Amino acid sequence: MQTSSSSPALCALIPVDCIFNCSNQIPYPSTFSLGLSTGSRKLKVSRLQAGFWESIRSGLIKNNSTQVIEPPSSSQEDEEPLPEEFVLVEKTLPDGTIEQIIFSSGAEVDVYDLQALCDKVGWPRRPLTKLAAALRNSYMVATLHSIKKSSGEELTEPNNEKKLIGMARATSDHAFNATIWDVLVDPSYQGQGLGKALIEKLIRALLQRDIGNISLFADSKVVEFYRNLGFEPDPEGIKGMFWYPRF
Repeated sequence: MQTSSSSPALCALIPVDCIFNCSNQIPYPSTFSLGLSTGSRKLKVSRLQAGFWESIRSGLIKNNSTQVIEPPSSSQEDEEPLPEEFVLVEKTLPDGTIEQIIFSSGAEVDVYDLQALCDKVGWPRRPLTKLAAALRNSYMVATLHSIKKSSGEELTEPNNEKKLIGMARATSDHAFNATIWDVLVDPSYQGQGLGKALIEKLIRALLQRDIGNISLFADSKVVEFYRNLGFEPDPEGIKGMFWYPRF
């Protein structure tokens, strides 16, 4: 989650690697269910050990006693799960207006709305064409939208106010690895657990697609935030390496 310019960012290009450790005990609250199903097919299960480098090279989940599930060969690839959209929070405001916070893992993002959100959290402006390309080339874009309606109105009515209040996106090789970028939440909605929920739901969606190596770059001041979500800074002492052009 990104805060205003005077507050620490939750996702920035700082060389602190955070790797999500997808173990047999996912670090979610007891009320959070991954909701994953293995289906009716018979699965071959092996127990292997994988350190950090082995998990990156082989695609195994980093865990000392990892279960590696190998589906039987099939002539047709399994379809990926469809994008999700559901009500994350619903509340009644003091003026009687009903507000819903909608999570989506497949909603369209208006580039101008995203730029306005970036402005609110104090990010420097980026060219709109590049911002649009980043969204278009992302493997997954997760969003939080606020929808407000008066009592008795339907949420689908065109005059209802819909506003982008949060976003995170992930790039991926579509098989083993994913990296989370651009995590931000509108400052007026921070402190309500929405950033935590956004990352949890994004991780859940990636795991549903059998992607277990999930990384991000975190400002040093918010490493603990991501650690509490299951990310591990500098796993096994591994450091991020960056190349910059020297002119």
